[in-house]
Amino acid sequence: MKSAVIVFPGSNCDRDAHDAIARVTGEAPAMVWHQETELPAGTEFLMVPGGFSYGDYLRCGAMASRSNIMPAIIAHATSGAPVLGVCNGFQILTESGLLPGSLMRNAGLSFVCEKAPLSVANGNTRFTSRYDSESELIIPIAHHDGNYFADDETLDRIEGDGQVVFRYGNNPNGSARDIAGIVNAKGNVLGMMPHPERAVDAKHGGTDGLALFESLLGSA
Repeated sequence: MKSAVIVFPGSNCDRDAHDAIARVTGEAPAMVWHQETELPAGTEFLMVPGGFSYGDYLRCGAMASRSNIMPAIIAHATSGAPVLGVCNGFQILTESGLLPGSLMRNAGLSFVCEKAPLSVANGNTRFTSRYDSESELIIPIAHHDGNYFADDETLDRIEGDGQVVFRYGNNPNGSARDIAGIVNAKGNVLGMMPHPERAVDAKHGGTDGLALFESLLGSA
């Protein structure tokens, strides 16, 4: 599967994303600077990585969601092709309207950086097929604005439609209903605050994120 990683000023997980994808596919993804207006021809999978795009000015992800590359990302997602946004990437996807809700300041008003226990709330998505439903995972987090918020009507809808994919075991940031990751209604766009790309190598502390990339990219 031909893939690409978007790079914004302030991205700091783009190399982790690159290495995780290359580990699973055996092929390095294209690294696409945010000022480009088109994705590389034939791109099938797109990842929007974590970091602090534009220094998190205004709101996290707000300025990045207006970058030149965003119309191409939106068109890619609208076509039904897979998109993964992690941490700042999740914030960018909500700011651009590709996912519902928003990411607010952590409830404790402090940056959290730890290994977070997660559960798989929906193992029947294209991102989670290699996990058992309700699998317990340990995935790193590192964010200051990871508190997922949506109104009750939206929360009821996404829960009822199976769009909640991951939940926190300890809710480190105050997210509504322990939500750590969601997909869009089509199921092809996933946003999550924890970093699966940082959990693909046992030498780095664990491999619980590997099955996400294997689910999507079809690795044995």
